[in-house]
Amino acid sequence: MTAARSIEYSPELIDYPLATLRQPFTNKHPAHPFLLTLPVSTNHQSDKIMDFPMQGNYYFCIYNARHMINRVNEPDAIATKRKDGFIGEKQINIPRTILSKFIRKKEFLQALFITHIGYFPKAAYHFRERKHGCDDYILLYSLGGKGYLELEKNRFELKANQFIIIPPHRFHQYQADLTDPWTLYWVHFSSNKLTTLDHEFNVEKFYKPTDLLYNEKILETWADMYSSLDSGYSTANIGYANFCLYRFLSFFIFPEKKNVLPDNTVTPLDKSIEYMKANIGKRLSAEELAKPFSYSASHYTAIFKKKTGMSPIDYFIKMKMQYACQLLSQSQLKIKQIAEKVGYDDPYYFSRLFKQVMNESPKDYRNRG
Repeated sequence: MTAARSIEYSPELIDYPLATLRQPFTNKHPAHPFLLTLPVSTNHQSDKIMDFPMQGNYYFCIYNARHMINRVNEPDAIATKRKDGFIGEKQINIPRTILSKFIRKKEFLQALFITHIGYFPKAAYHFRERKHGCDDYILLYSLGGKGYLELEKNRFELKANQFIIIPPHRFHQYQADLTDPWTLYWVHFSSNKLTTLDHEFNVEKFYKPTDLLYNEKILETWADMYSSLDSGYSTANIGYANFCLYRFLSFFIFPEKKNVLPDNTVTPLDKSIEYMKANIGKRLSAEELAKPFSYSASHYTAIFKKKTGMSPIDYFIKMKMQYACQLLSQSQLKIKQIAEKVGYDDPYYFSRLFKQVMNESPKDYRNRG
């Protein structure tokens, strides 16, 4: 948790009587449900509560039954709003260049496609606000804890085994509960026929929290989508993930239907891709990639290219650049550090390779993201 800055008392601070809170420390403010209350130590007497707007998206609410604010410097006095960065999280944000290349130019895939996908376990202080909404639908599926949402003028509580679909281009704000933060699986998805999707399948009825019985197949299908995209942005991977999206959404839109997924057989190609992922920070040759399968480099390359449409080395490089994209958008690491994490000691060579694959430099990608 981020330590609070020292703050001088100011007459501009708004005081609220103690009686307005039913449960000190954890209750939401009666006028501002997205503010939290936390205990701090002060040195003046008063039965008051005060809300302090902080820099950017930081807020906290001060409470002490016998004191008034004068100066605060307590490490537990601030609840930091975070959009991501949770322990154990998974997240993929598909670059716009990839969406343009593989989806928006392919008529069939435009009908329904993933733009972002993620998993946030026990997402303490999770908070997002989009004043003008976003271009996608957002599906939030809670498997534990709870949180609060505001969609235009409506306010909701999202609990475990519930989901909600947030429509495009509408104000929304959501936040995890302070004491029992939610665990979320989420997907941003879009379509070139947004109004048709809403009208034909009555998606609007899911613009509020909806109960859903736990179904292991939902998580299996989500994992299929994530794993496919995590294996690289090839046409086959993107196509497979977006075909899985149809099935994934069907569990929410048609919960009464029961379907059975066939058992998945792990192929040598699957093992090879997993080997690449496990060695993302290394520079591997075709010979080294082929060795675990007792193939010659030429035979291995021919098989790999037949299945994926590209050589194993090209595939490995694109996987590295995909991971670099995630680090650029989700961390504050320097470009040199990111280069090292994907196996390149020379940051200039890494930057040239990144631009060759992504059509923009790492710096431009980070600034645009």
